[in-house]
Amino acid sequence: MADEEKPRAVIPKGEPYIKTDVINPTFMMQFDACTRCGECDKWCPVLDAKDGDRKYSPMDKISRFRTFMGQSYGLKAKIFGPKRLDEDDIQDFSDAFFHCSTCGVCASVCPAGINTVDMYEATRQQLVMRDNGPYGKTVMFPKLIGEYRNPYMKDQKQRLDWIPDDVEIAEEADVAYFAGCTAGFNQQVLGVATARVLNHLNVPFIYLGEEETCCSSAIIRTGQPHKGDIPKINALHNVEALEARGVKKVMFACAGCYRVATIDWPKQIGRKPNFEVVHVADLLADLIQQGKIEWKKSFDNKIITYHDPCHLGRHCGVYETPRIVLDNLPGLKFVEMDRIKELQRCCGAGGGVKAGISDLALDIASERIRDAQAINADILSSCCPFCRRNIGDGRDNVYDQAGSTNFDLRDNPENKMQVEDMIVLVAELMGLSTKIKSQEEEDKAAGVEPEGPKHLIDL
Repeated sequence: MADEEKPRAVIPKGEPYIKTDVINPTFMMQFDACTRCGECDKWCPVLDAKDGDRKYSPMDKISRFRTFMGQSYGLKAKIFGPKRLDEDDIQDFSDAFFHCSTCGVCASVCPAGINTVDMYEATRQQLVMRDNGPYGKTVMFPKLIGEYRNPYMKDQKQRLDWIPDDVEIAEEADVAYFAGCTAGFNQQVLGVATARVLNHLNVPFIYLGEEETCCSSAIIRTGQPHKGDIPKINALHNVEALEARGVKKVMFACAGCYRVATIDWPKQIGRKPNFEVVHVADLLADLIQQGKIEWKKSFDNKIITYHDPCHLGRHCGVYETPRIVLDNLPGLKFVEMDRIKELQRCCGAGGGVKAGISDLALDIASERIRDAQAINADILSSCCPFCRRNIGDGRDNVYDQAGSTNFDLRDNPENKMQVEDMIVLVAELMGLSTKIKSQEEEDKAAGVEPEGPKHLIDL
């Protein structure tokens, strides 16, 4: 018996097959603005990882959707009515459209000045609204973040578990530290390092702790902000909680959270928060230039390079301060990779790709490792927990070595390249411990004396 034909949507006469609820006129004009020059294809990390398969071409994605729009809203559609579109074609397009990290390099090189990031996210949302997305496991983001207030299914009370006994958190201060879910639950070394650095630099800070909820970046990036209005609810909650504490600055070490606080929170709540959004790299660069940071440890003449996180760099324009920090770390020679800043190659984790299309994320990260190999880098650093995680996976893939739960293989003599966040390197070179609370408790129970990383030397 032949397979039954896939049921088609019943469309009232005169209505288009694809709606434009969230695709505003500006985005529609930007789809039309594409000149098909192909410049975006030359730089797209996804197309590169997919060996040039045109299905994943940024230019062709725009062209395909423009065709759908023309068949629904063009001159013929006005005269004869919207054309019925094939659901399989729409789903095939959607699958390809979600094979994108929304890194934004296509926008950087577009001669027509198309804002592809916002346009893509709105288009993703429109596809999700007609049940053609999202892709893979990312469909769980709204449920997880809506129910648990984080994507890791942790209890909110556990947001305090990462804080070591020696870290001082103020009851009142002008500065707040927004740790984010990944540093608070999954890569706690980033939270520990940031908190200890702020303490060491005599920067009093408050922490929302159990009051802090997920920034909801993952929901927005994957076209699902309308599901329960979770990004708006969490944005309003976090902003009001921080404003109630009277802080003047909110410090971020996570590029994703920083991007949301800078760009998405004002959109979600309809106003600018009553505090300044600051990345920890900005603070460190300023103090370094004032000569106020004293280093106690050093590397032994290693080459370090920097990977610009898409959310921190292309999306928010923070390029120079992380470089100032890394260029001043003792015992290191800072060398740039070929693709940097506006033209940087994405790590491959963003836009839901790490969670939804892990093999694609790994392929892109492996290419970034090869970029670092080309300049003989000993250390590849960034300012993003997702870059740290995915590039760490890429490092292990390229060197065919086993990873670890925190991707820290610096004391492994077989390790060919260190992948580490800037804030962890800063803490270690200040002579601060970067062991998380559970590690310190295990060492104490075993009677092990605390020691610093073996790859550092005293100054």
